[in-house]
Amino acid sequence: MRDDGTLDDQYGLGGSADRSDDIPSTDRSTSLTEPSAPRLSTLGSLRTRLGGFANPFAARPGRTRLAVATGAVCCLGLVGVSQVGAGAIGDTETPAQPVEVAQRATPDAASRGSDRQPPAPVAQTADPDVSPSATKKPAAKPKPKPKPKPKRIAPVAGLDEDQMDNAKAIVRAGRDMGVPRRGLVIAVATAMQESNLYNYASAVLPESQNYPHQAIGWDHDSVGLFQQRPSSGWGSVGDLMDPKFATHQFLAALEEIPGWQDMALTDAAQAVQVSAFPWAYAQHEWRAEQVVDAILG
Repeated sequence: MRDDGTLDDQYGLGGSADRSDDIPSTDRSTSLTEPSAPRLSTLGSLRTRLGGFANPFAARPGRTRLAVATGAVCCLGLVGVSQVGAGAIGDTETPAQPVEVAQRATPDAASRGSDRQPPAPVAQTADPDVSPSATKKPAAKPKPKPKPKPKRIAPVAGLDEDQMDNAKAIVRAGRDMGVPRRGLVIAVATAMQESNLYNYASAVLPESQNYPHQAIGWDHDSVGLFQQRPSSGWGSVGDLMDPKFATHQFLAALEEIPGWQDMALTDAAQAVQVSAFPWAYAQHEWRAEQVVDAILG
């Protein structure tokens, strides 16, 4: 049966949708009796309806609109499902991730038996709020060298500690002045005779007792190691009680005597002191030399 795609109302009960093709030919129905007109109309309508099922792609106005609407709804539904499914799939681990984890775990497990390398040091980042000068450690200051302790010189020639200390003061003062050894020996021998190498204060001058001293004498206003008199112009009481100043005064006067280095010790000392006993100084010469040699080392 041929279908031209043109249908009558599918819900009609007896429209004229029959075509000549639907009528059996005389060749095929020679032995059949001719049906009645109402029966033919009913059969034509049934055939037309059955022809629609036989050809589902035939164009039908009502059904075409319904099919288009249904397809659009289905497409929208598929798009929504695909979006929801994509989000759900993105939240879950893809199959490639377990494979990547397994690949990473394989070399790690194999390297457990090898030696571990120490981790690389982490570079310290500079703090922008801290100046570079604040992060630097201050340079260590060199420790000051300790001052050399003065060499202790044991007393010699029968002297005690106080006498030896006074002799050292005389020798050091003379060295500061550049006096040669002969002048140092004359100075020590003179002090041995005048004060026995003790720093004397005077009972006549109570002021002299206000300064460090080791003995008190009564010979007028004579004070100090060389028994020099302030009244004779040697200096003030306080200055003459200082062993260094008193030595300076004696040696300065000695150097003013012409040829003092060639004189006998007692004559050189007497030229400075003008003592009542000029020969007394010579007895201390040998002891004075021993003391000076011990101090000069």
